[in-house]
Amino acid sequence: MSAPTMSTRPLAAAAGRRRPPLGRRLVPYGYLAPVGALMVVLMILPIAVVIRYSLFDNVIISPTSVLVGLQNYATLLADPLLGTAARNTLVFTGISVLAHLFLGLGFAMLLNTSLIGQRTKTVFRTIFVMPWLLTVAIIAILWRLLLDPNGVVNYGLQAAGAIDGPVAWLSELNLALPAVTLINIWAGYPFFMVSLLAGLQGISADLYEAAAVDGASWWRRFVHVTLPSLRPIIVSMALLDVIWTSQQFPLIWMTTGGGPLDRTEMLSTYTYKLAFSKYQFAQASASAVIMLVIAMVLAVFYVRHQRARD
Repeated sequence: MSAPTMSTRPLAAAAGRRRPPLGRRLVPYGYLAPVGALMVVLMILPIAVVIRYSLFDNVIISPTSVLVGLQNYATLLADPLLGTAARNTLVFTGISVLAHLFLGLGFAMLLNTSLIGQRTKTVFRTIFVMPWLLTVAIIAILWRLLLDPNGVVNYGLQAAGAIDGPVAWLSELNLALPAVTLINIWAGYPFFMVSLLAGLQGISADLYEAAAVDGASWWRRFVHVTLPSLRPIIVSMALLDVIWTSQQFPLIWMTTGGGPLDRTEMLSTYTYKLAFSKYQFAQASASAVIMLVIAMVLAVFYVRHQRARD
């Protein structure tokens, strides 16, 4: 049998590199098509509509809309209530995220320690994770009953001599924001606790043994072993919590509705009232776009951190 000539070898190589049929190359896009269609219909299209509404006036309630450009944004930025809502959102988010972190880390370390038995850990784990199992509506109703002037909290504080009379925690001007922040902290810390507990259980015991051999105290082992190992999880969870907490609406709406006056007004409730109380849909769209931009900036930081972590 004669050996293949030089002219047939390039033809054979070209046949081996021949592109697959068009139908086969389109198969992956066919699998992605349903998800892409849902993203366009449920995400991209609504966002585009809201951005368009923010550039017009007399939208939705009038058959004719007028292009006003950035006038709606200028009107919003001149509204002092927007500044109040932004300040309340910043305080609410900052305190909530920090408290979630410290409480979650503390409870996670408690559940990870070897000083208590497995049965006791199971009981504590069930108790600590309970707020995470409740819906926002149940949490709001529960805490409205607890913080009622005739509720359990006032009764306990009066019995302990901490207060002289019933306190309307969700109606007092200076107490409403701390009260809803406390409720949000109670409802959100289990998410941090579960994630940090998983991170703690993934730290090798050899690191702690080596640090103990070198004479490191408990605090130095925590600072130089535990925290560096948990740093990626902490940063990721903190960024996610900032995004979620800054857009918190149901809890605020079902407890205080943004009141009393504007003491618990958040960017989310401010936007909702613009649309469905004042029927200023164009300005509400502009406010929603502002919130979208803030969320996108935070999302960029989160994605960049995840890529650096990977």
